[in-house]
Amino acid sequence: SLDAVDLQDVNGTAARAREQLAGVLSAPAVPSAHRISAVGHAHIDSAWLWPLRETVRKVARTTSNMTALLEDEPDFVFAMSQAQQWAWVKEHRPEVWARVKKAVADGRFVPAGGMWVESDTNMPGSEAMARQFVHGKRFFLDEFGIENDEAWLPDTFGFAAGLPQIIRAAGATRLLTQKISWSQTNKFPHHTFQWEGIDGTRIFTHFPPVDTYNCSMKGSEIAHAARNFKDKGVARHSLAPTGWGDGGGGTTREMVAKAARLRDLEGSARVVWETPRAFFDKAQAEYPEPPVWVGELYLELHRATLTSQAGTKQGNRRSEHLLREAELWAATAAVRTQLPYPYEELDRIWKTVLLHQFHDILPGSSIAWVHREARATYRRIAQELNGIIDTAQRALAGEGGTPLVFNAAPHTRAGVPAGAATTPTAEGRTHLAPREGGGHVL
Repeated sequence: SLDAVDLQDVNGTAARAREQLAGVLSAPAVPSAHRISAVGHAHIDSAWLWPLRETVRKVARTTSNMTALLEDEPDFVFAMSQAQQWAWVKEHRPEVWARVKKAVADGRFVPAGGMWVESDTNMPGSEAMARQFVHGKRFFLDEFGIENDEAWLPDTFGFAAGLPQIIRAAGATRLLTQKISWSQTNKFPHHTFQWEGIDGTRIFTHFPPVDTYNCSMKGSEIAHAARNFKDKGVARHSLAPTGWGDGGGGTTREMVAKAARLRDLEGSARVVWETPRAFFDKAQAEYPEPPVWVGELYLELHRATLTSQAGTKQGNRRSEHLLREAELWAATAAVRTQLPYPYEELDRIWKTVLLHQFHDILPGSSIAWVHREARATYRRIAQELNGIIDTAQRALAGEGGTPLVFNAAPHTRAGVPAGAATTPTAEGRTHLAPREGGGHVL
């Protein structure tokens, strides 16, 4: 066929080359060929080598392009995670949002994952991890009436052993991630398996054997996915997130055309566009009792993400603590004194904290610009939350000049019962003792 093409006249000779290939391209794949569910995808880091403000534009461009592609390609399906990014489209690009809503209603632009962002899972507290699902699932339910059955975290840097319990409690039963397959030393022994957490909860989990969340449908990628699949012999379905990612972009027309060519081609895996739910349904049906992995999914890559950018990490933890205290005293004041509960303020602050738990912000793997903005954001959050706490405590204290000590801890502290307030006592006071050589110690 190459001999039939005149490189000086490709348009005029391409038909002759296709005739030469007609027999080869019409030969079907063997019945036992590996099955790949292609999912249109544009992994968009909410911040990384660019600040948050640029991600808003990246999301708008990507969703605009993908809705246009969906209109032209009837078999194509696109999935997008991170409710925060959907919310940005709704807020900043209403004309694109209208097209997105129509495509969602048609079942072809699919919300994935059910989390506010694709967060880190090692450093956020359990309450914050739960809120990732609460806010993410609530957004998709409110906007589309859709509740996802999977957690979608292709690029997160490892997974804490308590996560299966949280995923299950959020109403999901499945997890997709890519990152663990990138470990440098010990290669994970399965691509499809049950992940068991510390409490015994199990989640059906899949690592795409294509080894990328930015698949471009190259023949080499599809061949690698089929050859690399570690569960062959007992299963034959895998997923391929397809499209330009990290900085967004999504699936191209060329990728769609390649997938069409690979739908049923001798010597290749069979490729079909499907939603994540459709893939997981097939994978679980053919492999109802996969092997079980117990405990943490540790990533042997991206070292120092638990220590880099201490200011960002400190801001996150302090924000989590202040949010708990603000909700405690605000709720108590609302019940005891009818002080209006600051729902909108706390909802907005929670979403800001959840956004900054994104897997390239909290772990410290973004550019300095991102972390400068994060530290400034955490300072504003602390000021707002301290204001909410102060307002609630003053309402609870009432009129008068008697000093009160509030204890938000879940245990008695300095003589003050858990979740209570009382006048300071001599027994509970902190004492300053003089120190030899000057100064004092507590």
